[in-house]
Amino acid sequence: MFDNPVQEARRYIENARQTLSRSAQKDGRYYSDKKYVKTAGHQAYTGVLLALDAVTPKPKKGRKTEEFYRAEITKMDKKLLRSFNVAYENLHMFMGYDGATDVSVAESGLREAETIIDWVANRLS
Repeated sequence: MFDNPVQEARRYIENARQTLSRSAQKDGRYYSDKKYVKTAGHQAYTGVLLALDAVTPKPKKGRKTEEFYRAEITKMDKKLLRSFNVAYENLHMFMGYDGATDVSVAESGLREAETIIDWVANRLS
């Protein structure tokens, strides 16, 4: 799909960081604009999935689901599953759907996203 999925995944994470810093209007420990928090959450979680797609097979039927990624990650590295769970919850659910405005949620999710992308980069090298 991409010539360098790790580089592309990192670009998505950087876009999410820029969306938060430029548009979400950080006010102390919180963001003021949920719309941009949601956008950043979707951007970052998409980056995680792009990276994981480089090391996971295609499913036999249908699309890759959260359960599919969990099962595949468990086969490869059970410790990475913690990072995936936090990234899924913080980026996809709390930020992407709920628009969670707590800065620590975004920081934690982005940190775990980078952990996953680094893991994929090491696996591909």
